[in-house]
Amino acid sequence: MKKYSALLMGAALFAASLNLRPAINSVPPILDAICKELGISALVASLLTSIPVLCMGILPPLAVKLGQRFGIERIITWALAIIGAGTVLRFWANSAFILLITACIAGVGIAAASPLLSGFIKKHFHAKVPLMISLYTVAMAVGATIASGLSLPLQNALHTWKSSLGIWAILAAAALLIWGSLLFQIERPNGRAQASERIKLPWSDRKAWLFTLSFGLMAVLFYSITAWLPQIIQGLGYSKEYAGRIFTVFSVTQIPLGLLLPVLLGRIPSRLFWLLTGSAVMLTGFLMLLFSIQPWLAAILIGFGPGILFPLNLLLPIEAAGDANQAAAWSAMTQSVGYVLGALGPILFGWIHDLTGSYSLIVTGLIIVVLVMVLVQLGAVQRREPIYQSAG
Repeated sequence: MKKYSALLMGAALFAASLNLRPAINSVPPILDAICKELGISALVASLLTSIPVLCMGILPPLAVKLGQRFGIERIITWALAIIGAGTVLRFWANSAFILLITACIAGVGIAAASPLLSGFIKKHFHAKVPLMISLYTVAMAVGATIASGLSLPLQNALHTWKSSLGIWAILAAAALLIWGSLLFQIERPNGRAQASERIKLPWSDRKAWLFTLSFGLMAVLFYSITAWLPQIIQGLGYSKEYAGRIFTVFSVTQIPLGLLLPVLLGRIPSRLFWLLTGSAVMLTGFLMLLFSIQPWLAAILIGFGPGILFPLNLLLPIEAAGDANQAAAWSAMTQSVGYVLGALGPILFGWIHDLTGSYSLIVTGLIIVVLVMVLVQLGAVQRREPIYQSAG
């Protein structure tokens, strides 16, 4: 791979990953304003987070088939266009129905891009998988952080939550320019992207199911806290502005951890060690939140969890795969079922809040999920290293 192409592919990976979270993370800080203007309940509001995640659970197998038929790079490019379309429509979201439709459209694009980016990494960066997974997750964390951190200020500056949500289409437009250039280079030699052989998802593989459950429980935690952390903080008696800052702290924490992951794995290669460490730190944060102890520190500890767990859960199926197509297939299965589970989290906890009016029950439920996840991690990962010989 030529140096110029490698740099372009790295930039394309970063730009695409940057678009995987703003459509979701821009909503929670201004959820109160949305609910008040549109007159929707907590359960309906939770769908704004759950619908994209549910799409990410249902559509990856289809995305893999399309990627194998038309080329991974081409489908990722189309996925970015769909994300941009769903986001820009939020400028005209005058009803709950329209807003939910935009969540569905953006979710379709996110669902198509997510598993194929794993295949893209395996295909073009086979010897540097942990490093590129780090770039992938850091870009997602950056996208999530700027969306959550600027959502409320943009609402105040633009005088409407619609513009605050729709403005993130700019990121998709920028990514499309990069991917258009990359697609031109890849397709230029023979006029079209090279199709790949068909590979089935590993539905009968026990290890794949353990990876899937580990990813799914992590997704339940991440998307539930993404949907409800600002409201939980406000329920403790803090202001909306303080809750928004705490939510930003939660997102920011994940960035340096993603950058450090290759270094951490270089010093202690054990995937299991870091999975259990991430879970333990996250559990500590939830316990602090349950007892109203220093919410800012609790947010940092909770953010430590996905900062470590998300890239590791992406890395495991890629390492288990033999090539780019298998990596996309294993990742599609992991993310398909995993994101369905993740989508149920915000809905379940929204229903619990509507029923009881209690945020402490949400936090208690999250603690239980962490404990179950630890048991799955112990079964999913071998205790002797190296786990896979293909770990670059």
